[in-house]
Amino acid sequence: MVHLSTLDWSILGGCFAVLVVAAITTNRYARSVSGFLAADRCAGRYLIAVSYGMAQLGVISLVWFWQQYYKVGFTSIWWGFMENPAMILIALSGWVVYRFRQTRALTMAQFFEIRYSRRFRVFAGLVAFLSGIINYGIFPAVAARFFIALCGLPLVTAVGPWEVPTFALLMAVMLVTALFFVFLGGQVAVIVTDFLQGTFGQLVFLAVMLFLLATYSWSEIGETLLAAPEGQSMVNPFDLGQEADFNAFYWVISVVVLFYGMLGWQGTSGYNAAAIDAHEAKMANILNGWRFRVLLLITLVLPICIRVVMNSPDHASDAAAIEAIIAAQPLDGANPEVFAAEVRTPAAASVMLPSGLLGLFAAALLGAFISTNDTYLHSWGSIFIQDVVLPFRKRPLSPRAHLWLLRASILGVAIFAFVFSLLYTPNQYVAMFLALTGAIFVGGAGSAIIGGLYWRRGTTAGAWTAMIAGMTLAGGGVIVKQLPPALVHPGEIVTFVSDSVEDGRIDVLLPANAATGTSIDVPEAGIRMRIDDLAAGDGDLAATAAIAIIDPADERELGRFRVVADGSTMTGVGADGSALSCELRGGSTGFAGILLRSIGFIRDVNGQILTFYSIALAILLYVVVSWCTCREPFDLDRMLHRDSKRPPGEDEPRTRWWERLGFGREMTRWDRIITAVTISWPILFTLVFIAGMLRHLFAEPLGLEPISDAAWLEAWGWWLWCAIGTAMVVTVWFTIGGLRDLVRMFRLMGEVQVNELDDGRVIDHRNADETPGATEARGMDDHA
Repeated sequence: MVHLSTLDWSILGGCFAVLVVAAITTNRYARSVSGFLAADRCAGRYLIAVSYGMAQLGVISLVWFWQQYYKVGFTSIWWGFMENPAMILIALSGWVVYRFRQTRALTMAQFFEIRYSRRFRVFAGLVAFLSGIINYGIFPAVAARFFIALCGLPLVTAVGPWEVPTFALLMAVMLVTALFFVFLGGQVAVIVTDFLQGTFGQLVFLAVMLFLLATYSWSEIGETLLAAPEGQSMVNPFDLGQEADFNAFYWVISVVVLFYGMLGWQGTSGYNAAAIDAHEAKMANILNGWRFRVLLLITLVLPICIRVVMNSPDHASDAAAIEAIIAAQPLDGANPEVFAAEVRTPAAASVMLPSGLLGLFAAALLGAFISTNDTYLHSWGSIFIQDVVLPFRKRPLSPRAHLWLLRASILGVAIFAFVFSLLYTPNQYVAMFLALTGAIFVGGAGSAIIGGLYWRRGTTAGAWTAMIAGMTLAGGGVIVKQLPPALVHPGEIVTFVSDSVEDGRIDVLLPANAATGTSIDVPEAGIRMRIDDLAAGDGDLAATAAIAIIDPADERELGRFRVVADGSTMTGVGADGSALSCELRGGSTGFAGILLRSIGFIRDVNGQILTFYSIALAILLYVVVSWCTCREPFDLDRMLHRDSKRPPGEDEPRTRWWERLGFGREMTRWDRIITAVTISWPILFTLVFIAGMLRHLFAEPLGLEPISDAAWLEAWGWWLWCAIGTAMVVTVWFTIGGLRDLVRMFRLMGEVQVNELDDGRVIDHRNADETPGATEARGMDDHA
């Protein structure tokens, strides 16, 4: 049943038409390589802040956050306060962003050639490309499942005489739309359409939040949040002992990743080089902090209200309708829990939102998909050509051939994403998949970026070592997590064979500490297994096990097995009276056992923790290898254009202590006011976080009662309305500033003088347009 009304479809079509017209108007500005890749470096701070924020949001990121907040509610906000000091330091110092813009590199790998070597540029570009397209590979699938559940689309669509799966058809249509925008105007079209989508999306999200908070009272929300199980609190951040994924350690690692991974992820690389100058890039990064603090409130409010509907008896009919929509979606071998978490929000939104508002929400989400996908297609396609293909050419391409080669590469990325999405099976939360696949590049690249920009003694050998180490650990994790658990389990495996289960066989992996008395639920067979005796094999003798089968409904013993891991099978009776056979596979010993235990450890660790391991290993190796191989310090001043040959318009370096804090001479009075207002929010809640942590840590020694869940709930209510009020002000502020920057960008692009040498090439550790004799005519090859 289609959930959208005629009004909803009209809103969706009208918004899409506006985006198409906006994209068409940008076509004449993408006439050069630098224009196609970086909008001729003409974008202002507000335009970048809004567009970049929307490009990073996307349907995939929204699903990520909706899964997270549905599980842990406001507690993620508390532990997220740990990021505030890091964000203040990053914003004020221009950490990585300022120095990278000073290099004038169009891509990160171009910087790697300037700083290290051409071979490392190609290698890093290839790793970034492979990491990126694998990470991006699930974007169309997640979005297609989202819109099928949101709009109530049929699973099969008739196209002429053929019946085509709607999942595949919808992915194809959305990818073609994103390709259309990129092909028209490159990064110019990406920035313009992302800005329009970002402004529209924030207004819609505010409307949806106000509607939800008016429909579901705070007392009703509070009752649901307080009913969370012990150890999995939705309001008390110190009651998360049973939360395995989004706990305090998740946020500690997030703080590390904030510093280490700054500009490391290349999915939005076009924005890294698009600012008018280094100062404008820094100011855009300062303003971008508002996206994390107030503009993403929809990711918290919507899942909390959904939790109310799913758990409150007053909304039982709506909950049943949502469950029916989720159940109607094909699993296709996906983990049922993960799959349900992925489609729960769109299914619920289609039930909870009225006609008109549902259409606006669908239009905003379509914009979110387009904004992320045109940005990522542009970034990964550009990186492959700029950093993998072109460094091997002896003669530069003509601008026309260069642009068509970029478009061909972008098309290839879209085709890969379509095929990957068709084959991918969801088996972990989106956040964990994205963290792990992103770490394939970022895990090692962060060391090379930070060391290359800030440490004169960082060497090419150190960069190579860090990149390979981070890539190997994180990339291995991606592969291992796709393997069947039984294949890499080092211990004993009990297999139940029954006609009453879908696949006929159920593998139960015995934990490493399994012993007499260990009980394991086997819900697929409707039984509980209790180990009465277990003797692991030692290489000469086969493993044996005495197993009791229990009916979990009444704890009645159904039968016993004594199984030997020699291929024999024992048969008994299951909970439903059907025949139930039992087999045992012995655990691996020796080197094979060690190897499987290592693989099993990697498989069981979530993506966030494995990301941290890859980062720690890369930092250690970069520092050690660089110290051992550095013969002469690198000239950072030349690379950052701080010498006498600095290009016009680049500012002098900051030297005074207050300038090093970020309030440099390049800042106007208004810049300082903006910065002070922006950092006041994280400073305030950093103090709140410190006070709350001290209160918790010293409560017992001082004889104080712990803060009650009811008190936490009241505090979160005040915080939420404060954040919503701030979001309204910030939305108006950024819209006005963004429109001003949009007009200025078109004016500057109309005045810019195209430099055909500004195409991403590097000659003798310098950008091609900065080398001696760069103004002389160069031969161009018009054949791709």
